[in-house]
Amino acid sequence: MSRRIEKNATSITVALIQMSCSLTPADNLKKALDRIKQAAKQGAQIICLQELFHSRYFCQSEDDDRFGLAESIPGPTSKALAKAAAAAKVVLIGSIFERRAEGLYHNTAVVFEKNGALAGTYRKMHIPDDPCYYEKFYFTPGDAQPGFKPIDTSLGKIGTLVCWDQWYPEAARLTALGGARLLFYPTAIGWHLKETPEMKAAQADAWELMQRSHALANGCFVCAVNRVGREDNLDFWGGSFIADPFGRIIAKASPGKEEILLARCDLSSIDWTRRHWPFLRDRRVDAYGGILSRYLD
Repeated sequence: MSRRIEKNATSITVALIQMSCSLTPADNLKKALDRIKQAAKQGAQIICLQELFHSRYFCQSEDDDRFGLAESIPGPTSKALAKAAAAAKVVLIGSIFERRAEGLYHNTAVVFEKNGALAGTYRKMHIPDDPCYYEKFYFTPGDAQPGFKPIDTSLGKIGTLVCWDQWYPEAARLTALGGARLLFYPTAIGWHLKETPEMKAAQADAWELMQRSHALANGCFVCAVNRVGREDNLDFWGGSFIADPFGRIIAKASPGKEEILLARCDLSSIDWTRRHWPFLRDRRVDAYGGILSRYLD
């Protein structure tokens, strides 16, 4: 499908929807749709929802029944998001537990255009398997080639990486090299309830620092949206933020409250930053062959 790019746009207003989730998926969807309307009224042009917003974070245990939450694309949730994007005239990023085929499931980001058309999908590539994050039980890693390809929208190319992907500089780099001006990270990350205050602070700092480094290293905007609230054994810390191409935080949400976070992203700062901090220019691509090895003995 051809898409007219708004090349004359000098800035884009981004909104991140930070919310808590109840036990009733229909209520979570309604809340998300309401927040999308509110964000659009406040001037948002691109809106991003948190990871797996349709339900509570179900990967805290391995439970066959949870596969019943999965949907095909298109399906009820993706159709509702498409309709919301068209009604609000925004580019909309959602996160869905996708049922691709019998026994084949993905953690999938979907991007809808201003007219409700599907602009593209991204299936989460890095899948964790940690206490309370048993995602390998549920999700197959994405298998698209190339694996980290930006999605074209009417507002330009954007990257839609998902949660655990945020710890991998390779994912951010390849997506930025593909032309993404903004990297979005729908996220579900929280503290175990027994963590000490010192460890909680260290974890949240590391999460933020890692993603700010992606913005600086690649000279692009990074938009990370997290959920809030206690769900079983996890306390989701929120703290959604938007960082500019210099790695500076230009907007940050509260640690424990539902919030619509908005920021205006000056696209001209991408070229300015890359000219003055020319990391892409000075890359030694001839010397990086080892990156394709699991480990260099």
